[in-house]
Amino acid sequence: YHLHRFILFVVFFLFCVSFLVLSVFFLRYGAHAPFVCLIPLARYRNETTTNLKMAVGKNKRVFKNKNKGKKKAADPFTRKDWYEIKAPAAFAKRIVGKTPVNRTQAGKNANDALIGRSVWVSLADLQGDEDQAFRNVKLKVQDVQGKTVLTNFWGMDFTTDKMRSLIRKWQTLIEAHVDVKTTDGYILRLFALAFTRRRPNQVKKTCYAQTSQVRKIRAKMVEIMTREATTCDLKDLVVKFIPESIGKLMEKECNGIFPLSTVYIRKVKMLKAPKFDPHKLAEIHAGGAAVVPTEDAGTGVDREDGDRPTSSIDAVVVQEEVVGL
Repeated sequence: YHLHRFILFVVFFLFCVSFLVLSVFFLRYGAHAPFVCLIPLARYRNETTTNLKMAVGKNKRVFKNKNKGKKKAADPFTRKDWYEIKAPAAFAKRIVGKTPVNRTQAGKNANDALIGRSVWVSLADLQGDEDQAFRNVKLKVQDVQGKTVLTNFWGMDFTTDKMRSLIRKWQTLIEAHVDVKTTDGYILRLFALAFTRRRPNQVKKTCYAQTSQVRKIRAKMVEIMTREATTCDLKDLVVKFIPESIGKLMEKECNGIFPLSTVYIRKVKMLKAPKFDPHKLAEIHAGGAAVVPTEDAGTGVDREDGDRPTSSIDAVVVQEEVVGL
């Protein structure tokens, strides 16, 4: 009888303890309380399986040797070749510099990477004259011959310091621009600028031009630029740009409207070029530097032997006979 009561007491005690434990789990974890005890076991099993299947380098906790198999950084210029840049024949100095390009490899040709490149060169370097350092000339690569790239004139511009040095007070700035087409099919946009100047023995400090005079001067500048550019090809037009012959012509012809000074073709912009012609490019690069046209000083005429004086005395006699006539 006593043994039976003891067994019942032990069973009741275990039931109470189990009930208290389950109540605590229900209060903390809710309806999933019976499965909470299984979570640590499943987590341990998943982590063990993952560590066994994961490759080296994927797990952040598994470090590999970083220096092993690392490639050395090679100098990129070891894969390049240098090509000389050749300017057109209109300039005094033909070789103006060099340009690098990657060597020809499978699927990539070095000539394709070179054609179309543009370079800006100072006119002082092209002509060997430091007085023309305020101009920059744009050259564009159009063909490759061996280790030399052939360029063509593609534009011109003033330097910033030159433009700022020209702007002053007490004078009028006149600007003009026009689109022209050369005889060989190049379409260019020319920008010109001019400044008024004081007349000789002028007492007045300022030299402002009236609006009507500015319009007349601008129309005259457009007319001269159109006439000089449309009657020649690009090669001859570049020869006119170098000594600023167009600017001097505009200053001379506009002097009757208002005195001008420092007349320049400020900028030349290439708008459209004809289809590439290798023979035309060869003509541009043929020969030496072009001769700059100057004013016509006349040509000498040979006299016949009977008309030419043989001595200074005969020359005086001939002069006296001419005066007597």
